[in-house]
Amino acid sequence: MNAALLPLIFHPHYSIPFPTGHRFPMSKFRLLAKTLREQGILTDENAYPPEPLSLSVLMDAHEKHYVQRFIRGELSPQEEKGIGLPWSEWLVERTLRAVSGTILTSELALKHGLACHLAGGTHHAHPSHGAGFCIFNDLAVAALALVNSGKAKKVLILDCDVHQGDGTIAFFKNRTDILPVSWHCEENYPQQKQSGGINIAIPKGANDSEYLTILRETLPSLLAEHQPDFIFYDAGVDVHKDDRLGYVNLTDKGILARDQYVIETCMALNLPTACVIGGGYDRQEEKVAWRHSLLYQAANQVWQKYLPHGAKGKYDAGP
Repeated sequence: MNAALLPLIFHPHYSIPFPTGHRFPMSKFRLLAKTLREQGILTDENAYPPEPLSLSVLMDAHEKHYVQRFIRGELSPQEEKGIGLPWSEWLVERTLRAVSGTILTSELALKHGLACHLAGGTHHAHPSHGAGFCIFNDLAVAALALVNSGKAKKVLILDCDVHQGDGTIAFFKNRTDILPVSWHCEENYPQQKQSGGINIAIPKGANDSEYLTILRETLPSLLAEHQPDFIFYDAGVDVHKDDRLGYVNLTDKGILARDQYVIETCMALNLPTACVIGGGYDRQEEKVAWRHSLLYQAANQVWQKYLPHGAKGKYDAGP
C-alpha cells in the first residue's frame, strides 16, 4: 500500500443482494466506492479490505447469546422487525465484515493519524439487541478493542449523525474511558433517548450556519476538557436537507464544512481519527453515495495539509 495516500477501508461485500425497494439503501456502499474511484480518492493503492471478524472481540462488547442467535438466524420476528433488515447469510457476512472494517480503520488511524471507512456508524445497536438498521455496534466494538488492548486510554466518539447514538451511549453509561458525544436532532428517532454520554441538541430545521455554530461552540471545549487520545467520527449525512429521515437542512457545502472542521480540529491536536459514514437515506441511492463522498473529500483535503508525506506514526502539521 502507498503510505502517502489517505487509508480507506472497503470490502465489496458491504453491498449485498437485497429486496428491491427496501427502505435501507444497501447499494450505497458499492456506489460510494464507485464515486470515490471516479473522484480519484479511492485507488488500488489505498484500499484496505478488512479480514473476517474475531467473534471473541465482538463478544467482548455484545452479549454472547445475542451474537450467536443472529449468526444462526434465530432472532425472533419482533427482534428482526426492530432492526429493519431481513436476515440472510449474506447479511451475516456483511455485518461481521463491516465491524471488522471499523476495527481496521482504528488500527490504521493509530498508524497514520487518519483513516476512513466506507461503512460503519451502526450506533443504534445495543449490547443485547439491534435497532434502526443496526445489528452490531461497530463503534462500541472498536472502541472497546482499542481500550482493552491498551492502544488507547481515553476514546471520544464524536457522533454527528442526525439521530442520537443511543446504542453507543447504552454501552458506556458507566465508563469514563470511552465517552460518546452525540449532536442530534432532538425531534427524531429514537423516540426514547438515552440520558448518558454528552448530548447536544440540533434544532429541527437547522441550516448550515446554525449547525456549524453549535459544532464550533462545543467541540473544542469538549476536546480540551476530556483530553482523549483517540477519536471516532460518525459522519452521518442524514443531516442533509433532502434526506428522508433527517429533519435538518444542511446542504452539500454544509456537510463538507462540518467534516472538514471536525477532522481538522482533531488532527491539529495530533489525535488519531477514525471516520465512519453513519446514516443517509434517499430513494436515489446515487445521491446518498455522493453525500457520503463529502467525508472523503474533506478528509483528503485535511490529510494533504497535516500528513503531506503520509509519514507512519507522525501527524504533525506541515508548513
